[in-house]
Amino acid sequence: MQADIFLAKNEIRAQFSQAMSTMYKEEVPAYGELMDLVADVNAAVLEQDKGLHEQLTHTDGLDRITEERHGAIRVGTEKELFTLRRLFAVMGMEPVSYYDLSVAGIPVHSTAFRPVDEADLNRNPFRIFTSLLRLELIEDEALRAAAQEVLDNREIFTTAALNLIDRAETQGGLDAEDATQFVTEALETFRWHSKANIDKEFYNKLHDEHRLIADIVSFHGPHINHLTPRTLDIDAVQVGMPERGIDPKAVIEGPPQRNCPILLRQTSFKALEEKVFFKQVGGKGTEVKWEEGSHTARFGEIEQRGTALTPKGRALYDELLDKTRAGVRAGEGTYQDLLVKNFSAFPDSYEELRAEGLAFFRYSLTDKGATIAKSVGVSGTVDGLLEAGILRMDPIVYEDFLPVSAAGIFQSNLGDGGAEVVYSNPSQEAFEKALGARVLDELALYAELEQASLNRCLEKLSEKSLKSGTPVAA
Repeated sequence: MQADIFLAKNEIRAQFSQAMSTMYKEEVPAYGELMDLVADVNAAVLEQDKGLHEQLTHTDGLDRITEERHGAIRVGTEKELFTLRRLFAVMGMEPVSYYDLSVAGIPVHSTAFRPVDEADLNRNPFRIFTSLLRLELIEDEALRAAAQEVLDNREIFTTAALNLIDRAETQGGLDAEDATQFVTEALETFRWHSKANIDKEFYNKLHDEHRLIADIVSFHGPHINHLTPRTLDIDAVQVGMPERGIDPKAVIEGPPQRNCPILLRQTSFKALEEKVFFKQVGGKGTEVKWEEGSHTARFGEIEQRGTALTPKGRALYDELLDKTRAGVRAGEGTYQDLLVKNFSAFPDSYEELRAEGLAFFRYSLTDKGATIAKSVGVSGTVDGLLEAGILRMDPIVYEDFLPVSAAGIFQSNLGDGGAEVVYSNPSQEAFEKALGARVLDELALYAELEQASLNRCLEKLSEKSLKSGTPVAA
């Protein structure tokens, strides 16, 4: 089959993202209300903040806002994770970063599948935060073995989905008809199933160990547990949720409100208590009966994305976050008050963030710079070119996740049960072995994006200067 008849991976991803949103809106009606609220807030922000509107337009980030969302899924076996990697590859999504959530008492480790190339991100930045259960961290051997048996006996992918993954890998892509079927079949892996694979007694044992373990093991498939739209003002969304009958969590996770947002801030509405049915075996085991119960797992999350931070910036972020937690433990004040106080030490202008090497930026030529590039050309340092109005800089959006923030969202919505358990035992090597691939380094990706944008500008301005080794960096 000729490659030119294959549907672009970006298009398959866009179709899947939209199908996922439609399905989740039907399963969790509050998600639809949340999407409407976020759309209204974003429209208001863009109307009021002309500078942000211009920045997003210049960086090709405006069109992606309304379509931007991420989901989260939890799987139980290495085989399931390995196949998910293959499934996401059909849509142009690669594993980026390793996250150890065991530090927060959650027995999983994770990665985020997402597009990597800048053009692909701007086309559709859909992401899936994917966690693998770590049964080896459960001390109860009998419970661990029973859970493993349940997981080994389930298949979370349809036969058609597996066949289409094979076909995409063999021929290098899918045509439009196959892509449509792929989206339909792949969606089944993420669908909610109200009937459990196990009986209520076993569910309660898993639940007592950790709610998330019960969520992963008990059902036919790893239902999507939240789908997250991107807002431009998370504080406005937090205030607006109760006005629309949505019960938000008390605290926004991540850094405090700033003039120049950094990394990621998240909030959510609280997890739903949903009716489920547990297996009962009647007679000689030939007839399956069902016992009604309840399960709490799925919730609605919202995120606001800020600027990607350099290693130096991340170190400062972690330092201030640790200082805040230490202050709370010492009784120095509330978490939010101390967070705002401590983060006053983090520069809050893009000029300072760049000058101090705390954040990543995308460089482009101004109108003046483009004119010069066409005529005489120029060389110099980045500082000098920015000061002369020849270069402009725009913050690079943080496309990834914060393990502490993710853990906070999980715990605050799943409840405190199990939070006192400490599993901490990171194992990136084991995770990558299960994945069948190395996870990409998010910091390296941002650094490459920044350098590539700078190189394009400098080549246009002065190709001869570059070849002769004229200094071009601050």
